[in-house]
Amino acid sequence: MGHLIDILPYDELALLPLQTQQHYAALQQTLVRRLQQRQFYDLFPEDDILDHDGSVLVHARAKYPKHIEFFDAGRIYRERCFLAANRVGKTTCGSFELTAHLTGQYPDWWSGRRFELPVRAWACGRRNETTRDIVQASLLGPIAYEGVKKTLAGTGMIPGNLLGRVTWKRGVEDLTDLVKDKHASGGWSTLGMKSYEQGRGSFEGTSQHVIWLDEECPMDVYGECLIRLMTTGGILMLTFTPLEGLSDTVLQFQLTSDKPQLGMIG
Repeated sequence: MGHLIDILPYDELALLPLQTQQHYAALQQTLVRRLQQRQFYDLFPEDDILDHDGSVLVHARAKYPKHIEFFDAGRIYRERCFLAANRVGKTTCGSFELTAHLTGQYPDWWSGRRFELPVRAWACGRRNETTRDIVQASLLGPIAYEGVKKTLAGTGMIPGNLLGRVTWKRGVEDLTDLVKDKHASGGWSTLGMKSYEQGRGSFEGTSQHVIWLDEECPMDVYGECLIRLMTTGGILMLTFTPLEGLSDTVLQFQLTSDKPQLGMIG
């Protein structure tokens, strides 16, 4: 954030009245916070770039062919799986695409599935704690407070200025239940957080447009998610490392002639 503070040299700033200095400092903090809430716009650029404060190199999207292949496959396949090793950007990939659908702000280069109107979506993890610490954090950033009011920092993948009303899940500290997200059409998308440990029954009910399963899920949960997508023509994304070997979920994505609607990237 140094380049922002250096807009006005320190020696010149020191000559200003105290109230003006305080106003300037507050303005700088606001600018820095807003730049920190724009991760989505920085990822997968045409060329290598530095992030907002010049500390992190963001590589060009041509260096992520598997990620781009995963995005593009959404135009064809209802169900997709990004099966890969740890620390290769699977969660980033899932949160990036989900953010595009929730906000309707697709990058110019996007050739995958598009939704023109607000969507209902779920983001899901193995346990409540991992859903909060990994999935929720990747989309929404850490928990923040405005006085005594609990809110979200908005420094995750979803731009902070597009976050709306938040409701919190009972019985699990700091885990969101539903989050409203501003869509480019003018309406509001709805993001729900779920975990597999809640059981198949918690996945019953409302139809969804997009479901992202981060980490391998039980087959009964997988089947219930497909039912939620039937009336909307929605899409299901899985991103995980196959730690359990050739499980039923992994075998589900071994392409055969009788499974034309599945796509596995790995």
